[in-house]
Amino acid sequence: QVQLVESGGGLVQPGGSLRLSCAASGSRFSFYAMGWYRQAPGKQRELVATITSSGTTNHADSVKGRFTISRDNAKNTVYLQMNSLKPEDTAVYHCNARPTPVMSFWGQGTQVTVSS
Repeated sequence: QVQLVESGGGLVQPGGSLRLSCAASGSRFSFYAMGWYRQAPGKQRELVATITSSGTTNHADSVKGRFTISRDNAKNTVYLQMNSLKPEDTAVYHCNARPTPVMSFWGQGTQVTVSS
């Protein structure tokens, strides 16, 4: 079992920035593939970004050039730096951990609202 706790969400104006954090339990964090997903009201959950255990990243086209996923294995934490935020980025952002390809754990989510 992997427990995930997200933080860093909030209300921000268009063009602003936020950094989300996801702290994971367990001693094998460095081996986990990690990801950020988001779900807007009335929409399905969608991929935002992923990072492998070796640090290879992948970002959705909608956030490329604006969002950056990173990880700090010493702190068991994955981050999502979000810049140039748009109203359409408003969603609940969820952290995901995949210790193996068939195991998946989710955090409770953190709300990000982009509005003037």
